Amino acid sequence: MPEREIIDADTDERFMRLALEEARGAAALDEVPIGAVVVCGGEVVARGSNRREIDADPTAHAEMIAVREAAAVLGRWRLEGCTVYVTLEPCPMCAGALHAARVDRCVYGAVDPKAGALGTLYDIASDERLNHRYEVTAGVLADESSVMLKEFFARLRARGRAPEPLEG
Repeated sequence: MPEREIIDADTDERFMRLALEEARGAAALDEVPIGAVVVCGGEVVARGSNRREIDADPTAHAEMIAVREAAAVLGRWRLEGCTVYVTLEPCPMCAGALHAARVDRCVYGAVDPKAGALGTLYDIASDERLNHRYEVTAGVLADESSVMLKEFFARLRARGRAPEPLEG
């Protein structure tokens, strides 16, 4: 089993800034600006951003893409020793994928009041009925994540193309 890393707030912010870069890339493609990075051994092993529109795939969330890539890069499905950084609180599907991948930790930015599954609507990471639990750190660079989402949805609404924004 990989050794657990010692993480501090500066490290969390540094990796969250990389997830924010992924989110900006998604926004440039007219995707909802959510980005994720997977870190193992202090190194980024995978990145992902939303691609639901481009791929016509309802599962193409940033976390799903990053976790799939991390498993491929590391050559294992168990992502023990890894931390996933994501700009928005994962939904039930993504929180479940983090559970299935056996990640050690998830760090997220903005809270998702409509689908958040790491403490807002559900708490998949610490549900004792499941066979794996992982640590969660919420609110890292939350304002930056939230502003990016709000600005994106405001632009879409101005063009008459967006649903109601996330409240976070």
